[in-house]
Amino acid sequence: MLGLIALLIGFILSSRPDAPAGDAQVVRENSRVLSQADDEQAVLVEFLDFECETCRAYYPTVEQLKEQYGEELTVVLRYFPIPAHANSTNSAVAVEAAAAQGALEPMYQRMYESQAEWGEVQQSQAEVFRGFAQDLGLDLDRYDAAVADPATTERVQYDFDEGRALGVSGTPTFFLDGEKLETGSPADLVGAVETALGR
Repeated sequence: MLGLIALLIGFILSSRPDAPAGDAQVVRENSRVLSQADDEQAVLVEFLDFECETCRAYYPTVEQLKEQYGEELTVVLRYFPIPAHANSTNSAVAVEAAAAQGALEPMYQRMYESQAEWGEVQQSQAEVFRGFAQDLGLDLDRYDAAVADPATTERVQYDFDEGRALGVSGTPTFFLDGEKLETGSPADLVGAVETALGR
């Protein structure tokens, strides 16, 4: 079974993306910015999947970098929901719907902080995510409309397709100042950022 899933992922990731490879960009004008540095010296972009346990393992490090270097480091997220994860797209759509109401960061944080509760569940967790939106005080009519709007899912899919065009094949994948990083551990990520910032 795992072999079949691996083959399926391989086929999906190797198929031609909608975003042309020659036009692929690490950051676009409409990319979701988690934290914008006032004195920007470096830009860290993460292609992520909210249901990915490795992304969850890196999450505290990304939060640490935002806190420690927020004046100089801009942090951008791009969606890369792995097809084998049943709720990866649902969670990304929920975060994108929250972002439309200015709640990108709190919904992003809520996803990772609660991942152990909903991750790896095969049934849709859309109602759980709607509960997060309610807890955050979002307008639920607007949230529901955004979730139902095909444009929201298309936005998530575009990030995924563009990630594939950029050579992203798994999560998390980080780019620093436009260059893809090879990170074997959160410590590697910290080291790369500190080097870019001249630390």
